[in-house]
Amino acid sequence: MEKTNQKQLRNTLMLVGCALIWGTAFVAQSVGSGYMGPYTFLASRSWLACVFLLGLLAVRRRGQQRRGQRLPFWLHGKTLAVGGALCGAALFAASAAQQMGIGTTSTAKAGFMTALYVVLVPVCGVFLGRRPGVKLWCCVAASVAGLYLLCLAGRDTLSLTGGEWQLLVCAFLFTLQILLVNRFSPRLDGIQLSFVQFLVVSVLSTVCMFLFEQPTLAQFQGAAVSVLYCGVMSSGVAYTLQIVGQKELDPTIASLAMCLESVFSALAGWLILGQTLTPPELAGCALMFAAIVASQLPDRKH
Repeated sequence: MEKTNQKQLRNTLMLVGCALIWGTAFVAQSVGSGYMGPYTFLASRSWLACVFLLGLLAVRRRGQQRRGQRLPFWLHGKTLAVGGALCGAALFAASAAQQMGIGTTSTAKAGFMTALYVVLVPVCGVFLGRRPGVKLWCCVAASVAGLYLLCLAGRDTLSLTGGEWQLLVCAFLFTLQILLVNRFSPRLDGIQLSFVQFLVVSVLSTVCMFLFEQPTLAQFQGAAVSVLYCGVMSSGVAYTLQIVGQKELDPTIASLAMCLESVFSALAGWLILGQTLTPPELAGCALMFAAIVASQLPDRKH
């Protein structure tokens, strides 16, 4: 039992690391959206992620050969292809909807609506036969309350624009991606699944880029730093950590950890950009951190 709790804590910390990277990348996405269309930005960062992940696979392969290990380069090929295609399609749709919505509303609303998967994951889990305990439902409720305080307290929240509807769809699509990763990650190598996932995202976003947008060299030059950070750190590193971290972890706990990206986004704005945090926003951050800590506490033995 103690070893299981240690593994759960380790995997949860991996997902908190994902949230930290995604939260700081939110600024880069906003900057990138000012230079290029959503499909062009998504294609650029995804191809860069593929190159990064392929490099990791090659380095690991060389290390295995030096140790005398003779393993096939691609493991569980059929399952990898199916899992990567499904995860990639869901991630493409979610990322495109998010990138479109970011430029049409406040970052506060965007952060709140994207992170609504913290509620949707356990709700969908009920229909899939997973029943989170009372403690996890309380943690979800606390996290949503914290999200509200952080993102929406004191703001007009009654009306939804077109871009905000896209962000709501985005939350459902990220929920689907989290559940798909939860299904396939225990059976597959994390780096390989991440590579195939982003290969699918790259191809789909490139097709849409040429169909709906007109990319130019000036766009790539202007968004180069944003694409580099999002491609290597947000896509290459963070999404691979998500796949590895979700192995043998309850998807509700995973969603609680990953929704901390809203907290880290706000804290990054405070530390790096000099933005202020009001008392309700600070209370929201504290409440969300408390929820993820409480989710890690062992259940009482009866």
